[in-house]
This record gives sequence, structure tokens and C-alpha cells, in this order.
Amino acid sequence: MKKFLNDIRSAENPISGNRKIINTIAVLFLGIALGTFSKFLDFRQAELPSVLMAIDGALDVHNFLGRFAIWVLIALCISIYSNSATRASVNVFAFFAGMVASYYLYSNYVAGFFPRSYAMIWFGFTMISPFLAFVCWYAKGKSRPAFMLSVLILAVLFNMTFVYGWGYFEARSVLELIVFIIGLTVLRRDTLKSSVLMGTISIVLAVLLDMVIPFHFG
Repeated sequence: MKKFLNDIRSAENPISGNRKIINTIAVLFLGIALGTFSKFLDFRQAELPSVLMAIDGALDVHNFLGRFAIWVLIALCISIYSNSATRASVNVFAFFAGMVASYYLYSNYVAGFFPRSYAMIWFGFTMISPFLAFVCWYAKGKSRPAFMLSVLILAVLFNMTFVYGWGYFEARSVLELIVFIIGLTVLRRDTLKSSVLMGTISIVLAVLLDMVIPFHFG
């Protein structure tokens, strides 16, 4: 199994223990900051400073942060730019633990309510995030399995960022369109031809997935 995984993507040059700790603490605090900001934006929407209110009004940022696409993209970036698959698991779990904990602590103790059913979804997602991060790390490898992983990730991201059906197709928002473009850029292959092929197959796969699993976590 180890040889099979190393053939997909091998770990980069090792980093020191101190560097690992610093990196994990950094993504933990990033998660805490973004979780707190997301809930603050949602709870204090009517009381925001004029600049933030104008930006939120134009781009609907608070609803954007309440959907899955942006968090999946951030986790994807943390994962594939980690030093190894194991480090990807640790870092992504730290990010989601910080983000989810700060969001619902703010919701419970500042906003005064706790949406239990929605929170359980995020708690569950946080618990499986190390496994998903471990797998996603291999998407930046050079082999065929890495290519197919990238296709699958993009297909899932496509269904999180676009709504479509017979006679209609649109992005959920401008911000979600940007999320998909960034995801496509992050997962790009070594050649333009391979990148275009990856994007094309991912869209076809997204449509097929939509027929089987029409819930997009939007």
C-alpha cells in the first residue's frame, strides 16, 4: 500500500518538528478567525460598518460563508500544500476544529442560539476531514490516479458552486464562481491539454453525480 501511495505522490523534503507545530497552530488560528468572522458577519449583518455592509450587500458574503464551497476550497489548499498526506490530515482537522468550534461558540454564547441539527453536520464533516485531506493530498501527484482524484474533487466542487438543469445554468454567486476557478487553478496539470481534459471530464462527472446525489451541500 505504501509503495502504491508513493507512486501517486511521494512526501516532500521533511520539515522540522517546530515548523510542523507552527504550521498547524497557524491553520488552527486561521480557522478560529474565519469561523468567528463568519458568524459575526451573519449575526451583526444589520449593524456592520458601512464598508462591510456595502461589500456584503453587493456580494452576499454572509450567505456565501454559510455554504460549503469556500470551506472545501480552503481545506483543499491546506491539504495539497502540506508536506505530506499525514500532515494534510493534521492541518485540515486543526483548521475545521478551530473554525467550527469558534463559529458555534460564538453562536451559542454571543448570538444566543445553537442550531443543533446544522451543527451536527459540521461536526461530522470535521471528524471525517482528516481522511478526506489525506486522500486529497495525492491529487497533486503526477500519476493517473492523481489525475482521477483531481477530476473527482473538481466535480464535487462544481456541484457546490453551480446550479443547473434542463434549460438553465448559473453560478450560485460571483464568489462561488471564483471558488471554482481557484480550485481549477490549484489542481491544474503540467500541460494545458491535461488541464482542459481534467476540467472537461470533471464537468461530465459532476452531471452524472448530480443524477445520483442531487444534494450539493450548497
